[in-house]
Amino acid sequence: MKTKFLKYGVLSIAAMLSVITVKAQQTADNQSERYNNYDITKRDASGKLREIVHTYYKDHEYKFELVNGKVANLYVDEEKIPADKYGQYDAVINQIKEQIRIDKIQAKKDQEQALKDEAQAKLDQQQAMKDQAQAKIEQADALKDQAQAKLDQEQAERDQIQAKKDQEEAVRDRAQAKLDQEQAVKDQEQALKDQEQAKLDQKQAEEDQRLMEEMISDLIKDGIVPDEKSLYAVTLSLTEMTVNDKKQPDEVFARYKEKYKRWADYNFSYGDDHQSFRGVHMSKREQ
Repeated sequence: MKTKFLKYGVLSIAAMLSVITVKAQQTADNQSERYNNYDITKRDASGKLREIVHTYYKDHEYKFELVNGKVANLYVDEEKIPADKYGQYDAVINQIKEQIRIDKIQAKKDQEQALKDEAQAKLDQQQAMKDQAQAKIEQADALKDQAQAKLDQEQAERDQIQAKKDQEEAVRDRAQAKLDQEQAVKDQEQALKDQEQAKLDQKQAEEDQRLMEEMISDLIKDGIVPDEKSLYAVTLSLTEMTVNDKKQPDEVFARYKEKYKRWADYNFSYGDDHQSFRGVHMSKREQ
């Protein structure tokens, strides 16, 4: 029997070869068009190229795999789409793939431009030093000829002003390059933290799934429900426990509160309807 629970953590992706995160800014014309996705590429044991994409596009969430370029496991707004309906999403999937490709190219261009800017800053600094040296020469020549000195001096002042501007610009460029480098390090550290958190969330979800199966087994064993199919709702808090909207006796509540203490502390519910319940919720398992 397949079991499905509503996750309240971050999705986890393990054993990945490469991860590229893309964040494209909203356009001024259409605030609903935005990207916030990840594109994971790897090869499985059989050598097939598998690409996993998760993105928000035009107010919808898309998750799918590309196995050797073909769509598999397509979800739209967390709803699994049957394979015979994949064709309906060809256009939007192609748009998502194209945007990811464009963003990767742009990221590479930005990196190359940063290197060019740093090199240009060094050239500007060298030019400034040359200009300063030339100004000193012109000042020395001005002493030999008073008439020419005034003209030379004015020219030297103009050169000095320009040299100062160039030097200040070079300083700003170096400072910006340093900030960009520091930000890149912070982004990398944050990505590692996010991966670790995702692993923890997945581990917790698996543990909650095991506990839910154990609770269902306990409810059947204790005779509270005859079988899993008849169970449609459970709540557990620090003050009471209900099963199928029926409040349980204090003795039953005390046992389950002790055994499932973490859920009781956070207000736990199980079933299809959880809109009005605040706390940890798990959806009813598919039969």
